[in-house]
Amino acid sequence: MNIIGPDALVFGVDDVEACAQYFTDYGLTPVGDGRFEALDGTAVVIKSGDDPTLPGPLATGSTLRKTVYGVADVGVLKAIAAELGSDREVRTLPDGSLETVDDLGFVLGFQVTVRRPLALPGETVNAPGSPPQRPANAIAVDPDAAPPRPRSLSHVVYFVPDANKAESFYTDRLGFVTTDRFTGVGPFMRPAGTQDHHTLFMIQTPPFMQGCEHFTFHLGGPTEVLQAGRRFEEMGYETFWGPGRHIFGSNWFWYFNSPLGIHVEYDADMDLHDDDWVAREAAMGADTSQIFLFTRRDNWFPSGPPPK
Repeated sequence: MNIIGPDALVFGVDDVEACAQYFTDYGLTPVGDGRFEALDGTAVVIKSGDDPTLPGPLATGSTLRKTVYGVADVGVLKAIAAELGSDREVRTLPDGSLETVDDLGFVLGFQVTVRRPLALPGETVNAPGSPPQRPANAIAVDPDAAPPRPRSLSHVVYFVPDANKAESFYTDRLGFVTTDRFTGVGPFMRPAGTQDHHTLFMIQTPPFMQGCEHFTFHLGGPTEVLQAGRRFEEMGYETFWGPGRHIFGSNWFWYFNSPLGIHVEYDADMDLHDDDWVAREAAMGADTSQIFLFTRRDNWFPSGPPPK
């Protein structure tokens, strides 16, 4: 099934105003009706937790109410409806999208993707021994450039009480592929319509923790992750983890706490994989989660010791 990736994540929250300010400051564009979009049209949707249009919450009270996947065309929607409709309710909503639940109770939506094609340059690197990616007199850093903007919804991470059961649903019923795995923890997965290392990662936890752990949008490169993260932190938002670079996926990262009760990440430069890739497996820990991790300092220049 040609599922491309997540088009939107829908949340029911207590403080709509705080969440709206958070995602505006994060760099998404408010377009109305609680929707905050990246440059390609993928989005976060924020509604009051008691909004009657929302699906009901998980028993744990997780603020994530729905994960909406974009698909290639109407034919894929019909195939999904036929496959999942064999053993569960699949509703067709007025806008033509589908709504159902996975085997662990997460509400899923499927729609013909809203993703807009992007034609934007990525970060370039000049390195000895390699042909230049930037020609002479083309500068890489512009202090007066506009703040980095999130380009596309990258991935979502679930806490799940049964990672094996959840993985089987996505592989057997929806055609996802497991790219890599943390032993005894959970799989990194991608659907057929993308080569991104993962659009879904699941972490085995006790049942009372079930819900969303974090999600992220792709930026244009590692410099944008560092610029956006520094700007976000200086606006008063609290770092949870990063900046650094993961091993599985190779993506640069910077995670922040959020008023949704979960973490929200900036990321960039994720590995791409095709059907020739052989999944790796490793124990989850500090030495396998990142190749390096930074601690940010305030600006200074070498005229004495760094600031305390």
